[in-house]
Amino acid sequence: MIMTTTSGIEGKRIVSYLGIVSGESIMGTNIFKDLFAGVRDIVGGRSAAYEEEIAKARESALFEMRARAQAAGADAIVGVNLDTESIGGDSRTLLMVSVSGTAVKLG
Repeated sequence: MIMTTTSGIEGKRIVSYLGIVSGESIMGTNIFKDLFAGVRDIVGGRSAAYEEEIAKARESALFEMRARAQAAGADAIVGVNLDTESIGGDSRTLLMVSVSGTAVKLG
């Protein structure tokens, strides 16, 4: 299934709009990843642990959105928007990824 952030698909004609579809994923990180990420914040550098968790959450949210679009009979999703958030406090951090777009039929 084609998923794009644009409002159309080059060479394809949208024949009907089936509605907004979305997907959400919230992933927990563990205390060791949080600890090492905190050290990275102090000394600088990338946090591979968080990058991996965000990538997993993004793929999960996209999978969920795609499944909802397929269930609606869509051929593609246009106008895809991805959003990430960090939720949590001192003891545990949750990473949230939400995606949404418009399910469409192509002609």
